[in-house]
Amino acid sequence: MLALLASLALFFLDSRLDYFKPVRSALSTLVYPIQATASLPTNFADWMGDFFQDREQLQEQITVMSATNKLQSIRLQKMQALERENMRLRELLGSSFRLQERVQVAELLTVDLDPFSQQVIIDKGNNYGVYVGQPVLDAHGVMGQVTETSHLSSRVVLLTDPSHSIPVQINRNGLRAVVTGRGLGEELQMDFLPHNADVRKGDLLVTSGLGGRFPVGYPVGKVVSVDFPQGKAFADIKVEPAANLSTSREVMLVLPGEKIHTEPLLAPTPAASEAQATAEPTVPAMSAEQETVTPAASSAETTVTAPQTQTEEAADGDKR
Repeated sequence: MLALLASLALFFLDSRLDYFKPVRSALSTLVYPIQATASLPTNFADWMGDFFQDREQLQEQITVMSATNKLQSIRLQKMQALERENMRLRELLGSSFRLQERVQVAELLTVDLDPFSQQVIIDKGNNYGVYVGQPVLDAHGVMGQVTETSHLSSRVVLLTDPSHSIPVQINRNGLRAVVTGRGLGEELQMDFLPHNADVRKGDLLVTSGLGGRFPVGYPVGKVVSVDFPQGKAFADIKVEPAANLSTSREVMLVLPGEKIHTEPLLAPTPAASEAQATAEPTVPAMSAEQETVTPAASSAETTVTAPQTQTEEAADGDKR
């Protein structure tokens, strides 16, 4: 009975108050060498397979990758031009913007075998600046986010985990929604969209940036089916993840870009131009005492010269 009460108390402290998080972090650091050793056979097999690949196959891959690299270079030039145009427009509006995000490459160590929890362990931790909530990508799209870190490794929850949701928008029309995981081997679910929502099969979903966790514009998935069941308030929309959640070994940790604040580049108003034109001819006629006043302070000049005029009129009255 005492053991049962003690286990319930420990479960409550860990689930509600996150009391044993430092203990889990220390244990993860201790277990890291075992995880790295367990992954050595797979890494060795991959290395041997790459070493003994056929020469013709490698040559074909080089040709394909060269063509893809040229195409991506052309697209990158266009993206850079669009980014510079975006920066100029934001400068005109006086808005702030973020530079392009940076990424850090990591590798999977182990995969959680629990069918009700879609999580993996990567080989980067606090020593590489990994933090809780950091977005994780692969070469095709969003994979998930970091939920727990230790000194040498981190735990990542995938998009297919039932406890994970991500705000998205349809790339075609900008319609915002939320996508939730449904477990291993299942498509993602787009929630809370009515029957009259403009959603079509094949629509690309990208991150909307709401919530400030995931940057804007990263691919999340593609709509594979849209159903409108009778008697239900929301549509039944299935989404296929863009990332290769079951095969990717290398992942990228997104580092946010530096936020840049700009000032609006506004043209001077007509009133300011007239005031400046009026103030310019009076500068040579100013006395030595008045030269201490800046030309831009036109109201201050009026305040200084007015008492002198009143003093001269008073002197004339005394003479009369």
